[in-house]
Amino acid sequence: MYIGVTNDLKRRIAEHKLHINSGFSDKYNVEKLVYYETHEQMYDAISREKQLKNWHRKWKEDLIKENNPEWNDLAESIGLDEEYVQSVKEHYEDMSTAEASSKSVGDCGSSPQ
Repeated sequence: MYIGVTNDLKRRIAEHKLHINSGFSDKYNVEKLVYYETHEQMYDAISREKQLKNWHRKWKEDLIKENNPEWNDLAESIGLDEEYVQSVKEHYEDMSTAEASSKSVGDCGSSPQ
């Protein structure tokens, strides 16, 4: 189970589904959104994240079952579709291409005197 905070849930779930960032969710193939909460203030979201991370697994499972008994993927309910996932993929591909391009064009790292 992965618990995290983001300011853009739809984008973040697309990143998980695409395995954009290496880490826990990539290592354990976490791609399914089964529960989420929204908060007006980031401070509140971070506080809740810390609270949930300290919960026993059973408590987390009970929270999910109470709100999503079938453990359905809720990604579609937040507007995530294949078109959006593809746009996120293309964005990261473009960033990767631009980064590779800038590395090959730059100077050798010396400073003018």
